[in-house]
Amino acid sequence: MSVDAPDQGAAPEAVTGRAESTSTWAALRPLVLRLHFYAGLLIAPLLLVAAVSGLLYSLSFQAEKFVYRDELTAPVSGPYLPLGAQVDAAREARPDATVTAVWPAYEEGMTTRVLMDAPGVAEGRSLAVFVDPYTTGIRGELPSYGSSGALPLRAWLDELHRDLHLGDVGRYYSELAASWLWVVALGGLLLWLGRRRRTKRDLVLPERGAKGRRRTLSWHGSVGLWAVTGLVLLSATGLTWSRYAGENIGALQDRLGGATPTVSAAIGEGGAAGGDGHEGHGGTGHGTQHQGADIGIDVAVAAAHEAGVDGRIAVTLPSDGTGYVVKETDTQYPVHLDSVAVDPADGRVIDELRFADYPLLAKLTRFGIDGHMGVLFGLANQLVLAALMGALILLIVWGYRMWWLRRPTKERTLGAGRPAPRGAWRKVPVTVLLPLAAATAAAGWFVPMLGISLLVFLAVDVAVGAAARTRARTGS
Repeated sequence: MSVDAPDQGAAPEAVTGRAESTSTWAALRPLVLRLHFYAGLLIAPLLLVAAVSGLLYSLSFQAEKFVYRDELTAPVSGPYLPLGAQVDAAREARPDATVTAVWPAYEEGMTTRVLMDAPGVAEGRSLAVFVDPYTTGIRGELPSYGSSGALPLRAWLDELHRDLHLGDVGRYYSELAASWLWVVALGGLLLWLGRRRRTKRDLVLPERGAKGRRRTLSWHGSVGLWAVTGLVLLSATGLTWSRYAGENIGALQDRLGGATPTVSAAIGEGGAAGGDGHEGHGGTGHGTQHQGADIGIDVAVAAAHEAGVDGRIAVTLPSDGTGYVVKETDTQYPVHLDSVAVDPADGRVIDELRFADYPLLAKLTRFGIDGHMGVLFGLANQLVLAALMGALILLIVWGYRMWWLRRPTKERTLGAGRPAPRGAWRKVPVTVLLPLAAATAAAGWFVPMLGISLLVFLAVDVAVGAAARTRARTGS
């Protein structure tokens, strides 16, 4: 995420080679460099906030296990008691609440999580009552958020990363950061690959013996090369949750037949249960309690097991017009995300959905979302996210350091450095310039925050250029 201006520390032979080059890249490079400079200078603060909050979020999974260990664990003291008894214990503990879903303990020493719609719980959250599966004792209760079951610590960090706890207004920050991250990352990659260097080693590792700004640039470029793929993927998956680009992505996915399917729990004229691929950043749905014959949660789970849905599961209780929904929730690859709907009157499986039957685009979306959230590969996924966020923080710091080292110091103490000269676009061949302009316009339309901010950048640049010309005429 360089906020660097044209490189003045390159070897003389490199400068000569670039000056003599008449290739398309030689014409494009000043344009890319100018965009990289302005985007790095103005967007980097938002990326820094996103990186720091993302780093904290990636570490929150392990912190959550420690902070809430009393609620999440229970001493092993015999066989599991029936789920129905565990749910009844939660109801007795919170008679003012309505049970909406149950997450049975899936490993020894873990508690069962009973999710409830309770008064006083914020919108978009459920009250999680943690039940000892061996004794039905209550281990505690906490607010729970989304299908990932984020508890208060992780939910707080998730909201910090997503909207700075400012609601819809704060989402503009994260959408703007995600909109520009891939542009800055790919622009930096092009600039780094386009440099001439003494050895091939200097492409992938910091240059030996380099000092000052050249050393900083070497670290910035080599680390950026290693991180660019992950940063682009984070940008793309992050945009799926954004307000404006997210709507366009969802519409495009639907047109391409890649919408995430859902299992239908409708009985007769009832509604349908299920969820889309973005449950991790949404609340748990709450419905009215089911009225009529009910086989009970234990029979429903047994029916799901017979249908091949077992292991780590979540059970949504029936409401008026719908049955039980039993979903596998093991997102660690290979994922187990099959689901079935069970009729509460007779335990018959009325619908089933296998992850293998998802459209390819829906599968890729699921993998991307889970990877962004740090749950696809468990601890390994979280460590990769932490490493990427650490790399992004360093790239931003190094970028600002290069800017600081190149600041003008003769006329004034502070300055914004020197971007590539204006008018570089005039040297770009028309056969390249027109498709590039069309692609930029399309990207700006599809990712509106990118397009709007780019127009702002251009307006500021034109204004600064006009002011500079006015000063020059006045001085002369």
